[in-house]
Amino acid sequence: MTARPGSASGYAGWRRRLSLWLLVGVNLLPLAGVVWLDWDIAALVVLYWSENLVLGFYTLLKMLLVSPLGGLGMGCFFALHYGGFCAVHGLFVIVLMIGSDVDPMPGEPWPLFLVFVQLLVNVVREVLSFAPPAWIVAFAALFLSHGVSFVANFLLGPERQRQDLRQLMRAPYGRIVVLHLAILLGGFAVMALGQPLALLLVLVLGKLGLDIVLHEREHRALAGD
Repeated sequence: MTARPGSASGYAGWRRRLSLWLLVGVNLLPLAGVVWLDWDIAALVVLYWSENLVLGFYTLLKMLLVSPLGGLGMGCFFALHYGGFCAVHGLFVIVLMIGSDVDPMPGEPWPLFLVFVQLLVNVVREVLSFAPPAWIVAFAALFLSHGVSFVANFLLGPERQRQDLRQLMRAPYGRIVVLHLAILLGGFAVMALGQPLALLLVLVLGKLGLDIVLHEREHRALAGD
């Protein structure tokens, strides 16, 4: 039975559709980069890697909103662990996709576990040096897209009441593993075949398709559909 527009289920569907269509629109921006701005595989993978930082930011925000006190403690652990995870992933992207010889830890190491934050800062600096000029526009659009989803599905929807700190902390890792394994495998295939335009477009559309599947699976489960 179709939900009435004014019903709770109709409102939930409207929120999901809003964040989904915005996600689709933002994921089409790299198509413009490939077609009109001559983005190569490295530019695409750098952009997709940077989306992990956006996910980490909103995950931290969710944790603090679900439990300000507990979220602060677990949030610090998440920032160190997830930040180190993203840093190693980013270093992998730089070395294998861009082919750059990078010193990940120039200078004196930061004390104790802050070394993971230092590694992430250095990797972000290196990534920005390789990012195409229009990267900041695509990154800002990704940030906005995830922000709209955060407001529509978490703040205004039921997801805030249906997730605890442990669920929130685990969520980004699964997405990274599934999505970026596909991106990296596709990226290696594109590089092996000389980076033809058609395969770059297939990679962008493949990432979009995976994003849609992961978005729908996540939000439908949390909405109880």
